Amino acid sequence: MFGLWTSFLDSIPGPVPPGQPDAARAWWQMTPDALQSLLSTGIEQINHILSNDPLLRTIDQTWNANPLRDIVPVDWGEVARALRIVWLRGMGRPETALASVTELNMRLWQTALATWNEAGQRWLEAASGPIPAAPKPTDKRFAAPEWQLNPAYRVLKEAYLLASDWLLKQGEANDLDEAERRRLTFHLRQFIDAASPTLMLFSNPAALRRIMETGGLSLVEGTRNLADDLRAGRLSMVDATAFAPGRNLALTPGKVVHRNRLMELIQYTPSTEQAHQVPLLIVPPWINKYYIMDMQPKNSMVRFLVAQGFTVFMISWKNPDASMEDITIEDYIGLGPMEASDVIRDITGSQTLNTMGYCIGGTLMTILLALLSAQGDKRFTSLTLMVSLQDFTRVGDTAVFIDEPAIELIEQQMMERGYLDSRAMSNMFNLLRSNDLIWSNVVNNYLMGEKPAAFDLLYWNSDGTRMTRAAHSWYLRNTYLENNLMVPGKVTLKGQPIDLGRITLDLYAVGAEKDHIVPWDAAWRVTQLVGSKVRFILASSGHIAGMINPPGSKGNYWTNDATPAPATPTTWLQGATKHDGTWWTDWTSWLAERSGPRQALPTLGNATHPPLHDAPGTYVLEK
Repeated sequence: MFGLWTSFLDSIPGPVPPGQPDAARAWWQMTPDALQSLLSTGIEQINHILSNDPLLRTIDQTWNANPLRDIVPVDWGEVARALRIVWLRGMGRPETALASVTELNMRLWQTALATWNEAGQRWLEAASGPIPAAPKPTDKRFAAPEWQLNPAYRVLKEAYLLASDWLLKQGEANDLDEAERRRLTFHLRQFIDAASPTLMLFSNPAALRRIMETGGLSLVEGTRNLADDLRAGRLSMVDATAFAPGRNLALTPGKVVHRNRLMELIQYTPSTEQAHQVPLLIVPPWINKYYIMDMQPKNSMVRFLVAQGFTVFMISWKNPDASMEDITIEDYIGLGPMEASDVIRDITGSQTLNTMGYCIGGTLMTILLALLSAQGDKRFTSLTLMVSLQDFTRVGDTAVFIDEPAIELIEQQMMERGYLDSRAMSNMFNLLRSNDLIWSNVVNNYLMGEKPAAFDLLYWNSDGTRMTRAAHSWYLRNTYLENNLMVPGKVTLKGQPIDLGRITLDLYAVGAEKDHIVPWDAAWRVTQLVGSKVRFILASSGHIAGMINPPGSKGNYWTNDATPAPATPTTWLQGATKHDGTWWTDWTSWLAERSGPRQALPTLGNATHPPLHDAPGTYVLEK
């Protein structure tokens, strides 16, 4: 930094005789406009130096060679660039930067003085009464009582939070476009989260207390946990031995009644004496295992649906390997829901069926239904979309990872391997909630010396799948990068132009209030894209917990039955009605109206499609 500063000073000319132009004068002799011009020129020079600095160029290479990158997948090169941008913008507005830093320092001193004064008052009061309990923290990283009751720790915490807010505000620049501002803020937040004092052993009171309580054993166990994770090449987030599909997950009885090279079709055993005439096909995302919708019996959506008298079929996607690199999006359509629907109609005798798609499974079904609508094929009666995108204009922080250079890198990796490794996608989603999914586990595993907890949703999250090269490249480019589904006829599949406006069947769509992958107002956009009436529901919680929310769990949801339907998500929310409980009951009532009368139970498979294997099948077990 000293070298950069001196190079900047060297670019400033020395004193010249009066009457010479401002460009040749020393900085203290210049007019304000000329000085601002000189600063801008100097900033451009420094920016050029930094952009060509071998240190910044090698940050990515060094980190990529570091085995810790597999554990903490933060892109430190991007973090360095974000900090550089903040620094350069501050130099471009020195008066604003100076005022901002001065205000920050004043707030730091005020906070420190107030904390020590409060501590002194508390100590005086403790002589005549009990020590008051620490208030409940709003940030769970600082849950240890020392962060509130010990003035040194409290000053450290408040200084960190004040500095964090200050740095994030520096990224809120009006002179940056939305994409660049989002990228800047995201990487600044990654830096802030990584700089938390709770991540350092000697500034984490809970970890120090744990060392004293265990006689240093927690430090030994933490080191062992780190060594184990380095060998495994990943951060342990869950007890991997606590769960397994078919043992204590994916337990709803059923049979695999059809199998091809891309999917297994599971038909679930009825649990009622009669079932609705029209069956239901569930299409999960192909980037995750299907059993998110059939976890433990207490939170299994499949078990709940079967108990409501629905005949449920589930697609279980194969975990692809390098031999499947040429599998296309048309294969996912044809070998997936299209072939599954033919089998279901043959088994049940119903000429129509309902379908539900979760996340990109919903995007796949939307594309298929637009294709079938153009062909006049009416085999599907209704579509349910769970946290699914069709318009990719707003994709939240996910956009940080999806641009032309990023996709080119992903495509290069897929060309080398034939697929995209599941860890690449997992790392992206984990970084979207780094405090919850990365840093909390760093503290638990390495500083506290604890083993990861046994949590079914986290186990599913860690049980990732690979993605075929051709299909995944098509998906990323036609959705996140180019948003081609928004242009009627821009996408052509099986020789047929795709137009979402031609979808006219009944549609039920669910968004999640705190979804960091599919923002709820982006999920709402489907109400404006299709040619049918859409019942939109807003669930509480996030992308997973908001969907897997059985009766009896905490949660609520919002509905809006206004006529005409609200034209924007803001007006929809303003007129929405809040309901306690799960949206599952609202959905099954809506679905029952479109599933026909109850009748005798269908058989599990038939002579043409005999049962091949017990649920959960074989594809879901592939690693």
